[in-house]
Amino acid sequence: MKRHTALMLTGMTLFGCASAFTQTAAPVASIPDLSGKWGHNYFYLEPPSSGPGPVVSKLRTPNGALIGNPMVGDYTNPILSPYAVEVVKKNGEMEINGAALASPHNQCWPEPTPLILSVQADMQMIQRKNEIILLYGVVNHQVRHVRMNVPHSEHPTPTWQGESVGHYEANTLVIDTIGQKVGPLSMVDTYGTPFSAALHVIERYRLIDGTLARDLQRKHERTYFGTGSGPLLNEIDPDTMKPGLQVEITVDDPAAFTTQWSGLVTYRHLLGEWPEAICAENTRGSGSSWVGLVPQAEKPDF
Repeated sequence: MKRHTALMLTGMTLFGCASAFTQTAAPVASIPDLSGKWGHNYFYLEPPSSGPGPVVSKLRTPNGALIGNPMVGDYTNPILSPYAVEVVKKNGEMEINGAALASPHNQCWPEPTPLILSVQADMQMIQRKNEIILLYGVVNHQVRHVRMNVPHSEHPTPTWQGESVGHYEANTLVIDTIGQKVGPLSMVDTYGTPFSAALHVIERYRLIDGTLARDLQRKHERTYFGTGSGPLLNEIDPDTMKPGLQVEITVDDPAAFTTQWSGLVTYRHLLGEWPEAICAENTRGSGSSWVGLVPQAEKPDF
């Protein structure tokens, strides 16, 4: 009888421990499925829901829509440091006078962040356990590699696309980038807004309602182009039952900006296949985009 009672007490104790463990164990957060091909039909970052936003065009049409070409940035934006004001103003004057501003996009160079999100309308995300791969379909098929769940290097070697590390916060993919190289084409946007070696960019990717994604895209297209459709020809999936993908970009660089600022990019699912896009650095460029960054001999060698 004593042995039977002891066994019962032991079983009750174990059951109690198991119940307590079941009640206190934290649920394992599921990784959001952000994979696939995403796109939109416009350039430029969208403004944030609140707070300081990116530089936009200083030029407007009579109905108030922003003008994208020539690319004249609003150098009166209070986010700009005095140094950045002068750069953006000079670039705008050059554009108005007919000389195209050289950028990584029109010179076939690697594109830094956040410029790459502003000028690349196609993006495919591949989610792996230890790495996120971001593929961009326009101009030279740019590729970004994001190491997951690791800290930044103590002293990262500066590169054109910097060092990106990522992790998940609940339903959000967070990508943190530092170490982007400063050079002749270092800019955060198509207006040539400069950055320094201190540039720190954080991207937050999360799924949003499909109807909301469609409405946000149309709103941005009207802002820049005056209509509900942008100038590009991406085949956007019209099914609003499918979620959209929103990226919130936060930029911090005390040397170039007076404050931290944010911008948004809204994607929807893409249909069809990407066309082949080839961009090769050369001495001729495309249209008026050649600005002589590639060395060219003044006379034949022999």
